[in-house]
Formats: sequence, structure tokens, C-alpha cells
Amino acid sequence: MSIHLKKIFFFLLVSMGLFYQDLNAQQDSQYSQYMYNTVSINPGYAGSRGMLSTFGMYRNQWVGLEGAPETLNFSLNTPIGLRRVGLGLNFVSDRIGPSSEDILTADFSYSIPVFNAETKLSFGLKAGLNMFNLDMNKLDIENPNDINLVSRNLTSPVVGLGFYLHSTKWYFGLSTPNMLETEHYDEIAVSTASEKMHMYAIGGYVFDLNQDVKLKPAFLLKAVSGAPLAVDISANLQLYDQFTLGAAYRLDAAVSALAAFNLSDQIMVGYAYDYDTTPLTRYHSGTHEIFLRFELGTKIRNSVNPRFF
Repeated sequence: MSIHLKKIFFFLLVSMGLFYQDLNAQQDSQYSQYMYNTVSINPGYAGSRGMLSTFGMYRNQWVGLEGAPETLNFSLNTPIGLRRVGLGLNFVSDRIGPSSEDILTADFSYSIPVFNAETKLSFGLKAGLNMFNLDMNKLDIENPNDINLVSRNLTSPVVGLGFYLHSTKWYFGLSTPNMLETEHYDEIAVSTASEKMHMYAIGGYVFDLNQDVKLKPAFLLKAVSGAPLAVDISANLQLYDQFTLGAAYRLDAAVSALAAFNLSDQIMVGYAYDYDTTPLTRYHSGTHEIFLRFELGTKIRNSVNPRFF
């Protein structure tokens, strides 16, 4: 690694460290196909594909287990002007038991070339609203007069930050989708609800095994206090610029089978199946995740973006 690259990585780590506070309970949405959904966790990704990119994903976790998480995610992002500026819009809807959480955010990124024209460092900002709803009517409550068991609607601001260093063959990013740790206090119910900051590190590389086959290993690390460090490692093979097959492992949690297919130069669909490696697997039939990506704009030669991310 060159001295210049080491300085940039050190700068990114120190910058993100300034926002690393006393973190507490895992809350953010979880994805197996994170390599296609980077903008949801890192605003620096906005506009990096060089075209208008729209993305929709649905995740049905722990199928067969009542009240299990369901997540719907929609995003779009695009470069503007001379492609140094990127803009994005994200919507995430989570449903877990009696609670629902809707997050609407806008992304802004600014990129500068480093080393050469193909390597860029992007700085990103994310801002929006988090809307949390707790419907106690969905529960069978033994004591309906319990003051700690009341329905609530809470709204809090979202402010995130991300750094994204990338070229046509590799990427590395550090981010927090929301650096605000908001405490909601309910004097009547004598209770609190909090939004805790999550820290993400992501990375990946594309290896050309031959003219028709590319290998892309990738990783995602997620940290928040009150929960173990989440470690996701994946490897995908892209065949003939059309099919993508792969596998992923989430430390002490699950193994996944991944597949994606380019229906055309503009449309990509994907599917993932997670098999739980915890004792909870006895009570459900796995997790399903599907996505659709649609893009408009100038494509790089050979139709499919060779960055593969």
C-alpha cells in the first residue's frame, strides 16, 4: 500500500472515530445483499455508479415465526453536474412484532480524484426523519392498565456521515447512517426509547479470473454497543456479465446463498436465502431477500459496469 493511500485510510479511521460514542443495542436493518445496497448505509456512495440508479429490496426474516422482522427498502441516487456531486433518496420500512419504523432520508456526496482519474474519495452526508410507532393493541397484554405498556408514536431527526474510497476494481468505506443518539422520554409511561448510533466498515475487490468470470469478495462490519460486532463476509462470481452466484457468512448468525441476474443492460434482479446457524433455526424456515435494480444513463463499455458494485 502506498504512503498516500495509508494517509487517506488513517484520515478516514480517525474521522469516523470522532463520532464513535458509547453505543447501545442493535437496531438498524440487516441485509444479506449489502454489496448492492451500499447507499442505504453510506451516503458517500450516492452517484458513484455514474448513472441514475434505483433500487428496491424486500426482506422477510425468520419465515414462520410470528412477529419476525420484515423490511422494505427503496432508494435512488444519481450524479449531477460534472459527476463530482451525487444526490440520493432513501426509504426504509421495518416491521417487527408490534413496532414499525419508517426512515426517510436524503443523501449528498462530493467526490475528489486521488492518485488517478479512476480512484475517487467521496464524502457523504445523510439527513432525514425516523418515525417510530409502537402499537400495543397487537399484543395480548395480561395487565392492560400497566403504564409501561402504552402505544407510542415518536419522530426523531437523522443525520449521517460517510466516506467512500473507490476505483473501478475496489472500494472501502466508513459510515454511520445516523450519528444522533436520540432519547425519547415519556413522563406518563415513565419510559424511554432511544435511537443508537451504528458504525459500518465495508470493502470489496473485483478479480478478473478470466475473460468471462469475475470474483468479488466483500465484507461488512457493523458495531453498536449492547450487541456483538456483526461480521459479514461474502464472495460472488459473475459469469459472462450476466449471472452472479455467491455465498455469504454472518459470524455466529447465518450462512447465505446469493444469486443475481441481469435481465438487460438496465435491469438486475437478485435473491438471497439465509439459513440461521443459531438455535432459533428450529422455530422458522429461513430468511428470504429479493431485490430489483433499474438504471438509466451512460453505461461503461461492455454494458455491465465492471465495478460489479
